[in-house]
Amino acid sequence: MTQAEIKLCSLLLQEHFGEIVEKIGTYLIRTGPQPLRMIVNDSGLVLDQVKKALCVLIQHNLVRHQLQKRGFVEYEAQCKRVLRILRYPRYIYTAKTLYGDTGELIVEELLLNGKMTMSAVVKKVADRLTETMEDGKTMDYADVSNTFVRLVDTHFVQRCPLVPETPQSPDALPPPAPPPPAPTLVINEKDMYVVPRLNLVGKGKRRRSCDEEEQGEPKAKKQKQDGESSEPPPDDGIYWQVNIDRFHQHFRDQGIVSAVANRMDQTSSEIVRTMLRMSEVTTSSSAPYTQPLSSNEIFRSLPAGYNIAKQVLDQYLTLLADDPMEFVGKSGDSGGGMYTVSILCGDLKPSGPFSPFRPLISFPLPLRFGSRCARIFRLLLRKKHLEQKQVEDFAMIPAKEAKDMLYKMLSENFVSLQEIPKTPDHAPSRTFYLYTVNVPSSARMLLHRCYKSVANLMERRQYETKENKRLLEKSQRVEAILASMQATGAEEAQLQEIEEMITAPERQQLENLKRNVN
Repeated sequence: MTQAEIKLCSLLLQEHFGEIVEKIGTYLIRTGPQPLRMIVNDSGLVLDQVKKALCVLIQHNLVRHQLQKRGFVEYEAQCKRVLRILRYPRYIYTAKTLYGDTGELIVEELLLNGKMTMSAVVKKVADRLTETMEDGKTMDYADVSNTFVRLVDTHFVQRCPLVPETPQSPDALPPPAPPPPAPTLVINEKDMYVVPRLNLVGKGKRRRSCDEEEQGEPKAKKQKQDGESSEPPPDDGIYWQVNIDRFHQHFRDQGIVSAVANRMDQTSSEIVRTMLRMSEVTTSSSAPYTQPLSSNEIFRSLPAGYNIAKQVLDQYLTLLADDPMEFVGKSGDSGGGMYTVSILCGDLKPSGPFSPFRPLISFPLPLRFGSRCARIFRLLLRKKHLEQKQVEDFAMIPAKEAKDMLYKMLSENFVSLQEIPKTPDHAPSRTFYLYTVNVPSSARMLLHRCYKSVANLMERRQYETKENKRLLEKSQRVEAILASMQATGAEEAQLQEIEEMITAPERQQLENLKRNVN
C-alpha cells in the first residue's frame, strides 16, 4: 500500500462519508486489522461514534469483520474497494447504456446506499423517475421491478450474504449455545441471483410542497398512512448490492472485442461479442476461457439485423481459431464445431502485443520526453531487447541523443536494463547490456502516478472551494431569493435588481471558480 493510495483513500472517504468515517477508515488502512478497543483508544473518538462509523463502512463493503480464534472481532479496511469509488460514474453510465434511465438509477441508488431491499429500491427509483416526468404522468412499480430483475439475471446486481437461520429446538432439549460475538454471513451461490416473488403494485409519487401538505389531507389520514408504512416490507431481510466484478468483466469483454476489431474486422468482432454475451453469465470472471459454444448456437444468437450466412460464419470462426493471436479456440466438432473465447490469451496479457496497457504507457512519453523518446520506447516494445547501438541504428537517432534519452527513461522507470554476462565475473567489457520495457511494472508506476494526480486534484478542488466560500454562499442566497420571487410572480425589474446584487467582477470570479473546479 503506497502513500499515494492511502492519501487518495482518505480523501475519497472524507468527500463521501465525512470526517469521522474518514478518520476510522484511514486508521484501519494504515494499521491493518484491529479490534474495536484498539480503534477507540488510538482514534480518540467516542465509542458510539466509532461504532456508527464502522457500521457505515461495513454497509458499503469498505470494511469487513472477522472473528478471531481468541474470541474477539477484528475489523479490516478494503483499500482496493475504497479506490473503486472512482469508478462509480462508469458503473452508472454502463447501466444507463445497457438498461436505460431506470437501470442507471437502480445502480446509482445501490451504490449510494451500499445495500438495499428490492422493494425500497423500486419505490425510490419510481419516485425519482416520476419527478422528472411531465405533470399527470407517473412511473409504474412493475416497470422498475422488471428492470431490476434484468439486472439480476445478467448478474450486475446480486444478493448480500445473510446470517444463517438457527433451528429452534423443542423445550425438552437443552438451550442452544450463546451466539458468537460476530455473525458469520453465508449465501448459497444458487441463491445469489434468485429474485423473490414480490407483488409491488403502485406508482411513483411526486414530492409535495409545504403549502400542499398544509392544505391537503387531514392529520388523522396522514397518521394512518404513516402507520401503514411502518409495517415490514414483504422482502424484509433480503438485501441487494452491485456486483462490481461483473462490471469489470463487461469492461474486459469490451476490450477483447476492440482488440479483435483492430486485428481482424468488424464482422469478426461482432461474432466474438455474440459469443461473450452468450457466456457472460455462465463463465466465471476469473476463468481463462468461456464455456464451449457450438457454431449453430452462435449463428442463432447473432443480432437480428446482422445478415450473415451460416457458411460465412463457419469461415470466420475457422479464421479466428487459426489466427496466431488465439482470440478464439476450437474445442470440438459437435454441433458444427465447438468454440471458446480465450480470455487470458497471451496477446491480451500485460506484455502481449494487444495489451490495453501498451497505448496507455506510451501516451505520456511525447509530452514528458519528446517524440524521439516515444519512438525509442515503441521500438523497444516491438523488439523486446536491444543494445544501445541497436537502438541508435533502428531509431535513426545520433548516439549522444539516444544515450541521453535512454538514461532519462531509465531514471523514470519507463525502461529497464538487463545484464547478460559472458563470464561469471560480470566484467563490463564482457557483458551485454540490453534495454527492455517491463510492461506490468511500467503500468503499475503510471497507476501510482494517476492515484497521486487524482489526490492532488481533489485537494486543489477543496482549496478553491474553501477560498471562495463567502462568494459561493452569496451566490446561493441570491439564487434562492430569485427562485422564490419568480414563484410568487415578481416583476422583471425586481428580478433584475436582485441579480445586480452580484457585481460583474464577482460573476467573473464565479465563472473562473466553476471552470477550475470542473
